Amino acid sequence: MEAGQRVAVIGGGAAGFFAALSAAKHHPNAEVTLFEKSNKLLAKVKVSGGGRCNVTHACFSPSTLSKGYPRGGKQLKKAFSSFHAQHTVDWFTDRGVPLKTEEDGRMFPAANTSQAIIDCLMQEAQSAGVRIRMSSPITEIKAPESKQDCFDLHGDRFDQIIIATGGSPKPTGFDWLRGLGHSISEPVPSLFTFNMPGESVTERMGLVVQNAIVRIQGTKLSHQGPVLITHWGMSGPAVLKLSAWGARELEQRGYSFAIQVNWVGLPNEEEVSAIMETASSEARKKKLANACPFDLPKNFWQYLLEKSGLDANSPWMELGKKGRNKLVNTLLNDTYTVRGKTTFKEEFVTCGGVTLGEVDFKTMQSRVVPGIYFAGEVLDVDGITGGFNFQAAWTTGFVAGQLNN
Repeated sequence: MEAGQRVAVIGGGAAGFFAALSAAKHHPNAEVTLFEKSNKLLAKVKVSGGGRCNVTHACFSPSTLSKGYPRGGKQLKKAFSSFHAQHTVDWFTDRGVPLKTEEDGRMFPAANTSQAIIDCLMQEAQSAGVRIRMSSPITEIKAPESKQDCFDLHGDRFDQIIIATGGSPKPTGFDWLRGLGHSISEPVPSLFTFNMPGESVTERMGLVVQNAIVRIQGTKLSHQGPVLITHWGMSGPAVLKLSAWGARELEQRGYSFAIQVNWVGLPNEEEVSAIMETASSEARKKKLANACPFDLPKNFWQYLLEKSGLDANSPWMELGKKGRNKLVNTLLNDTYTVRGKTTFKEEFVTCGGVTLGEVDFKTMQSRVVPGIYFAGEVLDVDGITGGFNFQAAWTTGFVAGQLNN
């Protein structure tokens, strides 16, 4: 890139910031300007992970990492060859923000606050001379009429443009990109919780079952992991992963479907029955409620006993074969009706965006309009919960900022 050339980055989120920093690093003589439509920068970074920011996932094999993306994994695998999770860890650590890994693989700043990430990115942008323009929405890009011409952004002229505007909950949110000739995979929500109006399980809100298997009936969709009971239904990693992999199918069903839950995470009925037989002989005189042989919260075990039509205060020795069969069925095949979803506005993730075939993932450059690059959720790329979406933002932002024509 020639000295004095101008680069515009549209979007002040994780992908946009990283793209701007990458452009400034790889092209120190360029003038880099970041446009943010609102009066807030890095809004998702601020609130993600309960305000701690789930920066990435401790998966340091690009091929394995790419499997965490219901859409775009194959394409991201190419981009990960340039910048993957280990690069993210090194990048922040080198700038005084070490990361820590939790048991489930999620990585957070050791300081345990998202502000550490925000401060780091802001300081880097200032040091790199990135110009930031707040409350500056871009609603149209006029492409150059010739190779010697520039892009026109509401009267401002730029040689290269990186688009990192994030996902949009509205189909019309991508109209300005359609105007450039790009096709859009229609956006639908991803990473949402299941609403269960009328289901008594919501009375146990706040409880977490650590190792459940959740299946969506009538599909092949199934995930295993923690399930959180909420006052509106169910959440937690198992549910959120299901919502990501099933984003389009569940939207087509109008978010009305049934789930089947295996609360003990053991797929073999004989194994579960054997555990209960052992409990019957070893805890003969103990009340059912007080001697749960599985890793379940006590209050939730009592709920499952009630749902099975059993007296929680009766002793194990009186359970009998019929009662045991009822309980086994509830433990392995508990069913619930889902009617609707809950998404969190600040952390909204979409399935949909710029069609992947129209972007070269080795450079993130548009195949439709040379000189335009894409980064982050504006693409039809989204990951499961656990730091995968931020990793896609860092990776695509870094690659886009290289501005390799």
